[in-house]
Amino acid sequence: MVYELRIYHCLPGKMPLLLKRFEANTLPLWEKHGIVQAGFWTVDVGPSNHDLYYLLAWDSLAERERKWNEFQADPQWIAERAASEVDGPILAGISNQFLKPTRFSAVK
Repeated sequence: MVYELRIYHCLPGKMPLLLKRFEANTLPLWEKHGIVQAGFWTVDVGPSNHDLYYLLAWDSLAERERKWNEFQADPQWIAERAASEVDGPILAGISNQFLKPTRFSAVK
């Protein structure tokens, strides 16, 4: 199992729009494409409350490549992302990392 940690750095005041987009649009499309989320987090105490952290679970990097590319090319996703940003961008940036559990990790 490979986990992808993605961090979305929101522009100030845009977190509610991002959360709404995930809940109403992104998650149903992920289900359609077989993308499995392992959790979402916002920052309660820390350096920035403008960040959204989430984990995606993949069987392999090859699976990630195929499913993520299909999702990104989905005309419904392209339209919904554009509609959510009609008043301007939501994100200042995105970072991601691929994580591999250690032998002693509770999460495998």
